[in-house]
Amino acid sequence: MTTMIRCISPVNGEVYAERPAMPFEEASAAIGEARSARQEWAALPLEERRRRVLRGIEILGEMNDRVTEELAWMMGRPVRHGGEYGGVWERSAYMASIAEEGLAPIVVEESEAFERRIEKEPRGVVFVIAPWNYPYLTAINTIVPALIAGNAVILKHASQTLLAGERLAEALHGGGVPETVFRNLFLDHATTEKLIATRHFDFVNFTGSVAAGRTIERAAAGTFTPLGLELGGKDPGYVMEDADLDAAVASLMDGAMYNSGQCCCGIERIYVTESLYAPFVEKAVAWVHAQKLGNPLDPETTIGPVASLKVARTVRAQIEEAIRMGARPLIDPARFPEDDGGTYLAPQILVDVTHEMRVMREESFGPVVGIMKVSSDEEAVALMNDSPYGLTASLWTRDPERAARLGRQIETGTVYMNRCDYLDPGLCWTGCKDTGRGASLSILGYEAVTRPKSFHLKKRLD
Repeated sequence: MTTMIRCISPVNGEVYAERPAMPFEEASAAIGEARSARQEWAALPLEERRRRVLRGIEILGEMNDRVTEELAWMMGRPVRHGGEYGGVWERSAYMASIAEEGLAPIVVEESEAFERRIEKEPRGVVFVIAPWNYPYLTAINTIVPALIAGNAVILKHASQTLLAGERLAEALHGGGVPETVFRNLFLDHATTEKLIATRHFDFVNFTGSVAAGRTIERAAAGTFTPLGLELGGKDPGYVMEDADLDAAVASLMDGAMYNSGQCCCGIERIYVTESLYAPFVEKAVAWVHAQKLGNPLDPETTIGPVASLKVARTVRAQIEEAIRMGARPLIDPARFPEDDGGTYLAPQILVDVTHEMRVMREESFGPVVGIMKVSSDEEAVALMNDSPYGLTASLWTRDPERAARLGRQIETGTVYMNRCDYLDPGLCWTGCKDTGRGASLSILGYEAVTRPKSFHLKKRLD
């Protein structure tokens, strides 16, 4: 019997799209075709590969109205946010612009006697397992540099955003990337694990949960297949006494609630110095009260449903447990009558929270944030580091030296000052602890999708 992969829309709880899962043998054959086809692709001049990939991204932009509506149906993001194309183009264009530098050989010697250099060779077949929360942005981080570097790419997208892989394939093929070089496959979990375990890939990039990351590692065990893993976060913000209070509230609360809190680097806990704590909390509550929860297809909606009932249940359970343990909710759910106990989930601010509560330690991935008062930088750093995750940290101060000093003490992949929830394509996107391993974007992003090959050429025998 054929296994069907289904996207259940959080908008109405109905099946929005479904596709048959590809059997192992067919997937293996498709990957074999990609491995053969990538030789001709890699032989193209760099400028030609870059041109075709960027044209494909331009075509994706031409689909943006359709893509934005599909995202609303598939994972609940309000159409007023306009999809993801702005960030997709920014990242793609930047990675294309630094490709020559990122792929250039390292020349150690070029003399009459010797030629010694390190070349950066495409790995071969790159496997991208993409998540649903930012289905285009996260996938592009690896797809674009991998293709430009001369790899073939196999994409497996999350079932919640089933159509995103199809749109990426449609766009890139339209730009001139051969269909055999970039393939979007519909795969179930068992087939995915078997393909990894049988060494079908030369690099695997996965974005998702810690539990799923462990599954990927187990599947790859003994194959020596390199992995890039981004597995989650519990990203903190710290508001110091010299911060611009209004800017801090607006940015941190948007970082906590944008995309219904379903952001890899969204703000999930906020620490505020004693002198600003009360006004920060007051302004944060006012910010939430100004939001509109509702159907993501309504242009007035600012917070849509979370992607699934599973996500909603996790967030509600964390909130309810925290309240039982003494946390105080500041948002009356009655202000958001659309909260139906299902995927439409009222935003919440919790105070009187502690790190004994899961809502301050485990990833929530929903529209809830805890706010704690702190009395010193030392206390704030200790609390920010009291987490199994390390993706980003947001520091609010007018003193860049202080921010840099504290940033060096924080166990995280990215330190922000006076901003949050943003990926700068010129900087390395990475994490530590249970957030995972590896790097994407920046010049280092090309290192993940290539391997070094050394050439030691002795020209003279005398």
